[in-house]
Amino acid sequence: MLLDALGSAALGLVLAAVAVRRLAHRLPAVSLVLATGVAGALFGAFVTHSALGPGGPSLDLIGAAVVSAASLSLLLRPAGRLRRGSAPAQPIG
Repeated sequence: MLLDALGSAALGLVLAAVAVRRLAHRLPAVSLVLATGVAGALFGAFVTHSALGPGGPSLDLIGAAVVSAASLSLLLRPAGRLRRGSAPAQPIG
């Protein structure tokens, strides 16, 4: 159980480091990204282990990778400026 948690945390850390390396311009502070990756992986492993039971560490690692990637994707900012298609509102009066 301890090795599953350590493996999941390491997997989350690796996923977060890859995200920082490839998408640094679209992510917030590095420490937040790394913490989110690890926390998402640990939570994903916990949920997978709770839902499926002791089916082996591979299932826990798959759940950890999915939830970690989903958590990291929530931190992404838009690549460019947001475009507004409508005209600005006119004041009344």
